[in-house]
Amino acid sequence: MAVKNALYMPNYGVFADVRRLADLAREAEQIGWDGFFLWDHIAPYNDQAGRGEPVGEPAVDPWIALTAVALNTQTIRLGTTVTPIPRRRPWKLARETVSLDRLSHGRLILGVGIGLGEGEWADLGEEADSRVRGSMLDEGLEVLTRLWSGETFSYEGQHYHIKRAQFLPTPVQHIPVWVGGFWPNKAPFRRMAHYDGMFPLFQAHGPEQVALLKEAVTFVQDQRRAANLTGPFDVINVGVSPGDDPAEAAVRVGAAAEAGMTWWLELLMPEVYGFAPSQPEAFEALRARVLQGPPRI
Repeated sequence: MAVKNALYMPNYGVFADVRRLADLAREAEQIGWDGFFLWDHIAPYNDQAGRGEPVGEPAVDPWIALTAVALNTQTIRLGTTVTPIPRRRPWKLARETVSLDRLSHGRLILGVGIGLGEGEWADLGEEADSRVRGSMLDEGLEVLTRLWSGETFSYEGQHYHIKRAQFLPTPVQHIPVWVGGFWPNKAPFRRMAHYDGMFPLFQAHGPEQVALLKEAVTFVQDQRRAANLTGPFDVINVGVSPGDDPAEAAVRVGAAAEAGMTWWLELLMPEVYGFAPSQPEAFEALRARVLQGPPRI
């Protein structure tokens, strides 16, 4: 299977501008990128685990931004990586995702997870316990996919209750669901096996990350085999490839592909390029990487 290449960026800092994102997505599509994915944060924190202080950066709603992206592009896949379903009402998310899928003529991919850290949750009075959020994610996904089906159903769970519901219209496509989680925490990887793709995150980079990716892929494949699950399944890997060194980029992406990756997500994060999140020069530096085009193997 050929590897697809996408852009992966925060929904805050220099990217907190809907018009800027829509224009960047159009340029990305024209130069050959296959996907355009936004983070889904409400209140960004100053470290990935969310244990620090709020960063006070401007942020944009990813669903409003992706609506503009859909209207400004024709073929590029688009979505969130990842939306923390425990923060959302599944029926509201169902309406939003179907509307965006139909607007984009079937280009939506939905990344989901429990959300990072406790700070962004506790400070806003939301559920901070990751185990409870995991349970909410499982129930939320069941409700969401049944609402997508267009069939009438009822649901009685621990977190969500539906007497009777039928949502129309249905999506243009079967909306792929990519489930995110940190390896080697096994719970999210067991969950991943039952959906359309795995979005693993690692506390490692380079060759060590590739080795961990291979471990995670093997684990999920074993889970799928045990459950007799077949059909297409995506493996996502996040990384940084040098746009000015195609040979080195091919080595990095090729190593991940050998470990089972099907989608390479190019991380466009100002801090990785030596900038502060809202530093004005950061956007043009990251845009320059986009215009260099996707890595090829």
